[in-house]
Amino acid sequence: MNPSLTVSGGAFDHDAIQARIIEIDKAISQPDAWDDPQSITPLLQEKTRLADAIQEWSEVRRVKEDLDEWLAMAEEENGPEALDEVRHLIQDLRRKLQQVEMRTLLSAPEDKHPVIMEIHPGAGGTEAQDWAEMLLRMYRRWCERHDFRVLFLDYLSGEEAGIKSVVLQIEGANAYGLLKNEKGIHRLIRISPFDASGRRHTSFASVDVYPDVGQDIEIDIQEDDLRIDVFRASGPGGQHVNKTSSAIRITHLPTNIVVQCQNEKSQHRNKDAAMKMLKARLYERELQQREEQKQAQYATKDSIAWGSQIRTYTLQPYRLIKDHRTGFETGNVESVLDGDIDDFIRNHLLQIHAQKPV
Repeated sequence: MNPSLTVSGGAFDHDAIQARIIEIDKAISQPDAWDDPQSITPLLQEKTRLADAIQEWSEVRRVKEDLDEWLAMAEEENGPEALDEVRHLIQDLRRKLQQVEMRTLLSAPEDKHPVIMEIHPGAGGTEAQDWAEMLLRMYRRWCERHDFRVLFLDYLSGEEAGIKSVVLQIEGANAYGLLKNEKGIHRLIRISPFDASGRRHTSFASVDVYPDVGQDIEIDIQEDDLRIDVFRASGPGGQHVNKTSSAIRITHLPTNIVVQCQNEKSQHRNKDAAMKMLKARLYERELQQREEQKQAQYATKDSIAWGSQIRTYTLQPYRLIKDHRTGFETGNVESVLDGDIDDFIRNHLLQIHAQKPV
């Protein structure tokens, strides 16, 4: 009997997936298949995704079968050992179904791409810059929890504390799909450690997220549309920072998008990184325009100030973190700031899925 399972209204067709894997194996086993590694990469990635899907569903089926057996045993014996095992298997099945649910929710072609993330403090000097660094730590800890790889493309530290700006490249399974809804204004309310009077302060920081499309999608960027400025990097980074003009700033004149990179010693590497950032932002811009044409609700980037926030992190006078789009909230502030943001991500993905036309 061939397995056929359903979740979120969608069917898992084991035979169709196995047939597709066989097709891919035949394609990549052709004598000339590896002459062009770039053309073979999408097939290898698809095979990995399909194999992971089969593994996920196999695990769900195994836990479900174990649960059925222990339920029957608990009905017969009604002992504490059987009931404890039933509770454990129910939790395990819930966790595995949520993993499958996330795969269902992350079905857009761009969801699979790595992420380019920018974090910028709002007005408020050191206080806001410190908040931006707290967000940076939160996302890095989230990446560690998921075994995602983080690379710094650009980093500018604050004069006293915190950061003035940071640009990250984040690589991992469905990185963009998971993090795309973190885009927006994040508000912090706390007793400021930089205020000798111990007054409560409100700080803002913006998070921008773009899919790193790499070589998968061709984006036409004309040289005449670019203004490239070379300058000396600032901040920590060694003696080369002040002695060589290696930092790169690129302005895309038609859209007025500006990107820069100064983390590498090599001007060439900085230019490559800046072009990657520009390509990601142009692609994200095109995605947003398409969604607007479909009348999808897209969050616009307002000023980094009061009233435009997507999430509020309150540390005083009470402890609560609330997402203003979904209404989801938690009082476990320490855990969230330590990278435990999966519930916020899942709730927003579910909300978007529920709003899609049938």
